[in-house]
Formats: sequence, structure tokens, C-alpha cells
Amino acid sequence: MKRNYESIIVLDATGREGEVDQLVQEVGREIESEGAQLEEIKQMGHQQFAYNARKLAGGHYVNYYFKAEPNVIDKVKNRLKLNDSVHLQHFQVI
Repeated sequence: MKRNYESIIVLDATGREGEVDQLVQEVGREIESEGAQLEEIKQMGHQQFAYNARKLAGGHYVNYYFKAEPNVIDKVKNRLKLNDSVHLQHFQVI
């Protein structure tokens, strides 16, 4: 049974500030390639971190809303771990 999910992903766009929209779409395609059905993408913009995390002062926050089977989430997480542009990721059922 498919469930509704929300994912907050922080992208490291250092050196690629002009390509943020492309990065957002690439991550969306990666989520879909594992069997999820994207419903909405909301870009929340660049935010500074409270402290430098792994030598990074801030990141571009994006919310992805999608439907997927529960077993797909681990596949998506593992795939995004391999993407150098993804700094942080968090998934929750909504």
C-alpha cells in the first residue's frame, strides 16, 4: 500500500549556485527512479546553519512530497547517500 511521504533535503550547491533548479530536478528524478511518485516540490531557498556542519555554512532546503511503498524509502535513502550534492536528508510519513 502506497503512503504519502514528505522529505526535507538540504543540497550543497557550493560552486553550483546557478544550477540549483537543475540539482533539485536531478534529486527528484532519483527519487522517482526508485519507484516513488512525486507529487510536489517546494524550494525553501538557501538557509545558513547555526554552526558549520562538515565545513559547510549553509544549504539549499527543498521539500519533496511523494507517494511510495514503505520498502522504497530505504532504496531512496541509499541512493541519495551516493549523491555528493545531498548534504542532509530526512523522510517522514504524512
